[in-house]
Amino acid sequence: MFLLPESPRYLILKERVEQATKSQARLASKSVDHPDVQNDIQEIVANTELMKQYGSTSYLDCFKMGPQKNLIRTLVGIFLQAWQQLTGINFIFYYGTSFFHSSGISQPFLITIATNVVNVGMTIPGILLMDKLGRRKILIIGAAGMLVCEYLIAIIGTIVGQSNEAAQKTLIAFVCIYIAFFAATWGPAAWVVTGEIYPISIRAKCMSFSSASNWLFNFALGYATPYMVDEDKGNMGSKVFFVWGSTCLGCLLFAIFCIWETKGLSLEQVNYLVRNSSPIRSAKLNQQLRSGEVIEKETNFVQLGQFPEMSSHTAVGISPKVTDNKHTDDKIKRVSLDAVSDGTDRI
Repeated sequence: MFLLPESPRYLILKERVEQATKSQARLASKSVDHPDVQNDIQEIVANTELMKQYGSTSYLDCFKMGPQKNLIRTLVGIFLQAWQQLTGINFIFYYGTSFFHSSGISQPFLITIATNVVNVGMTIPGILLMDKLGRRKILIIGAAGMLVCEYLIAIIGTIVGQSNEAAQKTLIAFVCIYIAFFAATWGPAAWVVTGEIYPISIRAKCMSFSSASNWLFNFALGYATPYMVDEDKGNMGSKVFFVWGSTCLGCLLFAIFCIWETKGLSLEQVNYLVRNSSPIRSAKLNQQLRSGEVIEKETNFVQLGQFPEMSSHTAVGISPKVTDNKHTDDKIKRVSLDAVSDGTDRI
């Protein structure tokens, strides 16, 4: 953490524009004079100034609809973290040793250690693939892979039996493959998506909801699982993977119909993407935004719907006026909101 640069948005909020520019340049691996860096900083400054002008937001704003789709985005984050827990991954991490022992596998503790090694190791390719495959695609692939593995574990354990040595080895193999799919996809991607999907004005509040959802379902599943698998209670054994396989089917459908493709976009561009596309069609608009096919002035600076008081002709197509004003001892770039007041371009 000590090696990471400070958030450019935080620095802009503190009116430290020069430091924000350096931070953005470092994050983008470009020089401070690069046009992309300058455009990003102007974009952040404009949105920050607008948020200051229109005041703070409350938790109730997370559940308002409007063109910004706050309600949908809040629920997407909450349910995404819930579905991550419902993949059943913590069944292996919390109760893996007991499960392997009850399945007749020798040295179950060593197998549990092996599954943890797989989890850590496969997180690395997941990080590398995040910006290559995209968030939406990686979640779909991960859910499909986990679904297949979990149903196979359940079928092998139920039909072949757990006393068969070949079945035991196959069970271990598919458990490791299942964990590999999770670690490379839903493990990191759920947190990446919830970090990108929210409007800037309510981002912190929405993140608190999604994080709370993650830990709430973590607790609920950790509490309920022993009642499902203990011999003196549910005694489901390998059949419990029919449950996890079914929840992964839910994960797959959720990823297909509810997740926007946000790879390679700034938070301001994500805002535009969500307002102007459905999750299923978001990949096309994402490509247009990244390639520049969508006119930049339509996506930068003032976001339509971010502030309900603003009309569409006011919000779209405004270029901010950047002037030099004296603030304390330093000159910082400020965005004039004169253009916002009457909807004209005054540059």
